Parts: sequence; structure tokens; C-alpha cells
Amino acid sequence: MSRLKVAIASFAHTHAMSYASLLGDMPDIEVLSADPSGADAPDAGPRGAEFAAKVGLAYVDSYDELFDWGPDAVVVTSENALHRELVERAAAAGAHVLCEKPLATEVADGEAMLAACEAAGSILMVAYPVRFSPSYLRLRASVEAGMLGDLFAVLGTNNGKIPYDARQWFTDAKLAGGGALVDHTVHCADLIDGLTGGASAVRVYAAANHVLHQDKGVSVETGGLVTINYDNGLLATIDCSWSVPDNGPTWGGVSLQVTGTNGSVEIEPFLPHVGGTDASGEVYLPLGSNFDASMLSEFLRAVRASGPAEAGTAPAVVPQPDGAVGVRTLQIVDAARRSAVSGQPVDL
Repeated sequence: MSRLKVAIASFAHTHAMSYASLLGDMPDIEVLSADPSGADAPDAGPRGAEFAAKVGLAYVDSYDELFDWGPDAVVVTSENALHRELVERAAAAGAHVLCEKPLATEVADGEAMLAACEAAGSILMVAYPVRFSPSYLRLRASVEAGMLGDLFAVLGTNNGKIPYDARQWFTDAKLAGGGALVDHTVHCADLIDGLTGGASAVRVYAAANHVLHQDKGVSVETGGLVTINYDNGLLATIDCSWSVPDNGPTWGGVSLQVTGTNGSVEIEPFLPHVGGTDASGEVYLPLGSNFDASMLSEFLRAVRASGPAEAGTAPAVVPQPDGAVGVRTLQIVDAARRSAVSGQPVDL
């Protein structure tokens, strides 16, 4: 598989621009895209054929044409509620899959997607790029080496701007599955999953409100706090709010403070930057490696190593975070949604 055929299914997600640009610049990758609902989307940013032309990608008008092309791999960057349909179609077409987070809007859909890919022999990787940040990789190596001792507490934050203007579906409860609880809890939950080797959440308690961004008239929660108890005794708290102001110099950030019996470490993977001002106001220029590029490289490496998907045969390489991680983090989100409504903790 010296030259791979990679399909991009939808440009709905804000990360689609990054993936499209990176894939389009790879000389050994042939890219084809489709975003049939893009032309009707009420977004300020471009969608559909206009978006493809902007980033220089080949484009077809329907998903039928996209899958008939016979891709080796498919990157799914649609609205959350459409992930299952596109992932199952990709698996049926014999393609390996990289799916945007969260894996789905409902746990049953995520489990069905995982089962479909396992039956088809397809890779199912979930797009959690912060796993590939150098600071997180150093933290994980320290944890695995026992330098922090036994972990007992994690404080995570994933705060950002409300993704309202460029991609309005993020604030549509049906298409997104919820608001800030869904959008931002999963990143920190994935980082914790990677540190603990897949420890299972056993109890989730969440509080959410609509205090932020009342001027936008959105119905989904805009702020939230999630507390998670794990089966290994770990207690984690995640602030997942859309609390960065609209005029902030950057979209937001992620932090993770991990405490064990031997010490504590805090990381902020998006912190390194050059700051300043220009005629438009504050400037934020990120420094360091491109996490999206590292994640795509890991996915494509696994696709090449595994070869064509074969029903009933497991891929030779299963890149992390995989579909099982996607289901576990989705279970946490689902429990958080239910807890925020009931005001009570939810046992898993």
C-alpha cells in the first residue's frame, strides 16, 4: 500500500480543515472528499464544494460516489449524530476508519460502530490528538515508570470558545448530542484512559448550566463540571466549559494535573506560544509539534502495516486511542448528561 486512497467524509467538524490540509500535502496520499449536506448548512465558514476548492481537494457530490471510489481509509468529520452511518458504510466498504470525537451521541451507536469495524477487520481509531502532545507523552512515560506512584487524583480542564458561528451544529442537541459536556469532557477522559490503561469509570456526577453565552440563545449547556470515580480508586474532575470569550486570542486549551502517592505533575499541551498584539488585537501563535499531524501519521502507519481490511481478521496494528476507548469515553459523557439532568450521581 505504497499510495493510499483516503476519503474525507464531511467537512462539518472544525478539525476537518486541519486534516484536509495535512492529507492534501502528503505526496503518497490520494484524497477524495464529500460533504453533501454542506451547501445547506447555516454556517459562516465554507462547506461542501466551496471548502474542498479552498483547500485544493478533489470532491464528489455524494457519499455513494465517495465509497464507490474504494478508499483504503476514511476520515469521518461529520456531525456527531451522523458518525455511526458513515463509519458503518466505511467498514462495509472495507476501509479503515479515523472518526472524530466523540465516537457517537449514544452509547449503543458507539458499540455498534465498534462491532461493525471488528467484523469487517477495519481499524477504528478515534481522533483524540492531545494524546500525541509531547508533554502528555512525557507524563505518560513518567506514570508508566512509576515515578508518580499510585495515581489517586486528576484535575482536568478543557475550556474553549463556544463553536457557534463557524459550525452551528455544535449547539444543536440532536446533531451534537449536547453542548459543552459532550464537546469537551471526552478529551480529558481520553487522556485519563491512556494514563490508567483503560480503567473503568464506575460513578459519574455532573453539574451543568446555561449561564455563559445567554446572548446567543442556545439551548444546550454552555458550562459544566464532571466528577468521575474509577474502579482503581482514582478520582477525576473535569471542567469542560465553553468559558473562553469570543474575542480571546485562541480557541482555548487543555490542562491535566495528575497526583500520585509520590508527587504531582501538571501539563498544558497548548500553552507554548508567542503572544502579542497587532491591529486586530491580541495575537496567539502556537509553538511546537502539530498534534493532528502526529495523530494522522499514527493512523496511516497502522493502515499501511495492516493492509486491506479483511472480514473476520483483526488488523495487524491497532492504533490508540481505538474504538474501545471511544466507547468508554462516550459512556462517561452519557452518564454526565444523565447526572446533570437528575442532579444525582450515575453508576455505570
